[in-house]
Amino acid sequence: MKLLLFHIGADRYGLPLRQVVRVLPLLALKHLPLTPPHVAGLLDFHGRPVPVIDLCLLAGLAPTREQFDSRIVLVDYVAPDGAAHLLGLLAERVLGVRELAAADLADSGVAAAPFLGQVASDAAGMVQLVELGRLLPAALRAILFAPAEDAP
Repeated sequence: MKLLLFHIGADRYGLPLRQVVRVLPLLALKHLPLTPPHVAGLLDFHGRPVPVIDLCLLAGLAPTREQFDSRIVLVDYVAPDGAAHLLGLLAERVLGVRELAAADLADSGVAAAPFLGQVASDAAGMVQLVELGRLLPAALRAILFAPAEDAP
């Protein structure tokens, strides 16, 4: 499987490339008052508002640093109810695409963060999969993807 590799803090993580819509440079985001700190803001993607999550803050680390290789990764997020949404992920040190054989993946044996999946090792160390479907807790999904109010 092909993965987009990036960092959350000092560690490498990967997203299956089939879930990635586009990788964007850091762009100005609209601040969203009264949202949790890990909600970085709202992105205008061709006229479509897209919420952006700071992966470092979501993981309990310092905010994503604005570096040369920090990016906004647009993904197809499918909620547990089956609803599909465009979601932006603020990620540090986006490294590019890497091929990883499914046979190289193993369970981590640690269930601390529900959105972290299997791991694999290579010469650069370990890489862990981000389980996109389990990334957002229910309360955060309710904030980011509230149903549109009925028009009068």
